[in-house]
Amino acid sequence: MSLTSLAFWEFFIVFLIIYWLVKQKNLQNVLLLTASYLLYGWVNPWFALILFVSTLIDYAIVQGFIKAPKFKRHWLAIGVIANLGMLLYFKYINFFIDSYANVLGSIGIQVETTTLNILVPLGISFYTLKKLSYLIDAYRTTQIDRPNIIDYALYVSFFPQIISGPIDRHQNLLPQIQSVRHWSLDNVTEAVPLLVIGLFKKFVISDTVAVLVNEVFSIQQPTLFMLYAGSLGFALQILADFSGYTDLSRGIAYLLGFKTPHNFNTPYLSLTPSDFWNRWHITFSQWLRDYVFFPLRRALLKRSKRRETFFVLAAAPIGAMFISGLWHGAGWTYILWGLYYGILIALYQALGIGGQWKPTSGAKRLIAWVVMFHLIVFGWTLFRSPSISWLIDVLFNSAVLGSQAQWIAAIVILTTTSIYAAPLWIKQIIDRYRGEVPALVGVYLAVVLIAVIIFINTSAPEFLYAQF
Repeated sequence: MSLTSLAFWEFFIVFLIIYWLVKQKNLQNVLLLTASYLLYGWVNPWFALILFVSTLIDYAIVQGFIKAPKFKRHWLAIGVIANLGMLLYFKYINFFIDSYANVLGSIGIQVETTTLNILVPLGISFYTLKKLSYLIDAYRTTQIDRPNIIDYALYVSFFPQIISGPIDRHQNLLPQIQSVRHWSLDNVTEAVPLLVIGLFKKFVISDTVAVLVNEVFSIQQPTLFMLYAGSLGFALQILADFSGYTDLSRGIAYLLGFKTPHNFNTPYLSLTPSDFWNRWHITFSQWLRDYVFFPLRRALLKRSKRRETFFVLAAAPIGAMFISGLWHGAGWTYILWGLYYGILIALYQALGIGGQWKPTSGAKRLIAWVVMFHLIVFGWTLFRSPSISWLIDVLFNSAVLGSQAQWIAAIVILTTTSIYAAPLWIKQIIDRYRGEVPALVGVYLAVVLIAVIIFINTSAPEFLYAQF
């Protein structure tokens, strides 16, 4: 059930009252777990069954760590295979089948394939990473907290996060699940601005700009100027959409007595690719860093006897970002997007420009920002393109401006994008000076709330990252 639907909010308000009337922590957790499964399985109960079975498998494996520690490596292998096996089957099996047939077809071997009618469980990419991080951490140490089955199942299925994150670590979420929670007015004051701004980003910015973006990327051969305008629009759309979901998720979690992590930190102000990934989808970037990048880099350094060759330095970010691209979706555009960032990170590192690099002057900082911003926009062009062949055709065969009507349409898209981006810039300025002029926050939220009421749409499209 979508966090923007009227049915969700009707359910949540009633649930919230019952939840806080119950004082006992364990009963609150049972209520939360029940609500999480009910909301998750609302559209398709099959999704809830898959989640339940995979959670039981994980819990049994952790018990295996305790009762048969000599076989921890085998237990971990079973857990990783089970989790990745489910993810690969439900999300990628048709992609692998089609890719296999296309490869054979390219060398003149025609094969008949059958596309399987498989529904991809919502949020499976997100909760799989949460489950894997817990299993790997439980394998690595004997000191990890081992919750009861209710608490662990709630950690996996916590409904504000399950569809599109943040990908909360057990070190943060489980202790809160296991602690007594009390109603707090401070939590409400934290939640309300997040909820209002999250709805504003979704209804007013993302869904409005999406109409123009979808038109651009559905044209058979847009001009290069129009593609640029559409890509800028998509950069705004995906930021507003995804960060809007995170705001809603964090706001709802606050109302339930939980503090969940930030997921965005002005990513379009980044100066390097590494800096961008430290600011964009932060919880996912941290997951990749801890469970893919660092282990891969250590393994490569060990094999190279600690010689930091270009290959060793480049392979880790390229491998990690390849996985990032594949994680985002079963399509070659996503894989190409991931490799693109992996290569960018490696090249910047080779030039001595890492994630903590700071220019020595304002002019250099401006140049670095302009370059990185347009690299980000081109990355979103790869990400949003309907296919690689479509993108190649547009880049190499399209006119730059086209007819007068085409470049005017592109200017309209650019202007609209700029107008709808303005509230996010204003929010950044207000956040910087909120301590000096507190009234600004109240005025901003009032205006934003009015806009939400005007634009609200209870049948709005699902959040973009729900499909990943």
